[in-house]
Formats: sequence, structure tokens, C-alpha cells
Amino acid sequence: MKNYTITVNGTVYDVTVEEGAGTGAPAAAAKAAPKAAPKAAPKASAGGAGAVKVNAPMPGKILSVKASAGQAVKKGEVLMILEAMKMENEVVAPQDGTVASIDVAAGDSVEAGAVLATMN
Repeated sequence: MKNYTITVNGTVYDVTVEEGAGTGAPAAAAKAAPKAAPKAAPKASAGGAGAVKVNAPMPGKILSVKASAGQAVKKGEVLMILEAMKMENEVVAPQDGTVASIDVAAGDSVEAGAVLATMN
């Protein structure tokens, strides 16, 4: 038997795999209780949280960040580029204001609904 630790969608499972005796189909049994996945430490924001949160519309990877903390932006101005399903999606400012914090960096993977930035 071999033991493996597998992470699926952030949930960690201990799995024991029994080696078959040439039957062609290996037997596998997963333990019922998943372990808690370790959480990543929250990133430090540049200037504190703002009143308006800019959330990820879908899971993906941050390709580039176009805005910085303290920058004044207009509604619809591109804040960052999010790659999802091999397409580049613009994450735009929901209103006129000032960027209070950028909570992600280029190369970060994000889940749907994750806070990407905040604005005042």
C-alpha cells in the first residue's frame, strides 16, 4: 500500500492506494475525513482597505496590474488583466475614485469573488 496526500479544490485528502495483484484494476480507498487546507497569509495592501471592493468575476490568473494604490481612476478604467479559460479579461473600476489598495500581484491565481483591489 502507498499513502498519498491529494489537494482537490483547496481540500486536502489522505489517500491509500493498494497495489493490485495483476487484476488490471487497482483498488483505491480514500479516508473519509479531509484535513483542513493550509491558508495562504493575506497580502499586505499598500494603503489600507477602501470602501468599495473590486472582486474577481471568475477564477483565473492575474496577468498584469495596470493601476497602483493612490491612483485616481474613472469608472470603466482598466485596473488589471485576469486570464480565465485562455482569454484575457479586463477588470475595470466600478466607479470614479481613488485606488486604496491592490491586493494581488501579476502571476497570482484567484478564485471567483476574491477581493482584487479596493477603492474610495
